[in-house]
Amino acid sequence: MIELRHLRSLTALRDSGSLTAAAERLHLTQSALSHQLAELEQRLDMKLFERKSRPPRFTLAGERLLALAEDLLPRLREAERDLARLRGGHSGRLHVTVECHSCFEWLMPALETFRGYWPEVTLDLSMGYGFEPLPALARGDVDLVVTADPVEHAGIVYEPLFRYQNVLLMPPGHALCNKPWIAPVDLAGETVISYPVEPERLDLFRRFLAPAGVEVTRRSSELTVMILQLVASGRGLAALPQWAAASAAADGHVVTRPLGEHGLWSTLYAAVREEQRELAYVAEFIGTAKASCFATLEGLRAATA
Repeated sequence: MIELRHLRSLTALRDSGSLTAAAERLHLTQSALSHQLAELEQRLDMKLFERKSRPPRFTLAGERLLALAEDLLPRLREAERDLARLRGGHSGRLHVTVECHSCFEWLMPALETFRGYWPEVTLDLSMGYGFEPLPALARGDVDLVVTADPVEHAGIVYEPLFRYQNVLLMPPGHALCNKPWIAPVDLAGETVISYPVEPERLDLFRRFLAPAGVEVTRRSSELTVMILQLVASGRGLAALPQWAAASAAADGHVVTRPLGEHGLWSTLYAAVREEQRELAYVAEFIGTAKASCFATLEGLRAATA
């Protein structure tokens, strides 16, 4: 009656706090997840959680299944990891290159977790500043690229990690702080601080300003912390993923607003060579990165709720 997918779904629902977020984590539609859980409740003839509460409030039956999941799922994952080592692919090289310059908040915990699971794998990390990471990946110079800009390339496949929202950062008191969301024309003539990469590789320019024909004055900084400080001191505006701005916004150093009425959303991907996709340690890193991503986003949701 109870399947592993049910335990994973209940755990995702508890950790994420909503059906929508849990479905995103599981790569399901909200209706598919809701149907799956309703089917389980019908099988058991018991209610597992209160759907009208937020976050969901689990019944005694739901708590019992969550306890089962806490006991069973980690043991199952450990067994799968051991079997992968026995099957082969337990050692090798994983050179990770990051195009997402503000990803270290979730990436560093993922790297530490991965090192604990796969000590035999030589792990290296670099930033994609002075070269084109995707051609380097195709040549075999690097092994995995974290990117928000998937480009079709022979032999490269993309695994989605998670969706995130880019927000505009402003110093407190800026005139645009009075607006509930920012239109492209609102930024005309403003100074925008960004990472030192081509504008075509930045969503703010490629997907928000350029289609509207809006031009801005641009200055750059390599470090997220410097961008935050420059904005806080009134040197310009910036667009960053919501998680990168959360702490500074909570402390009142900057003010954030959505870019566009519905927000400027992007998806982060792990790009790998097709022949390496099934290597056990590569698949493990992608799974670990996804878990770390969602933990970061769920922490942000909890902090801003």
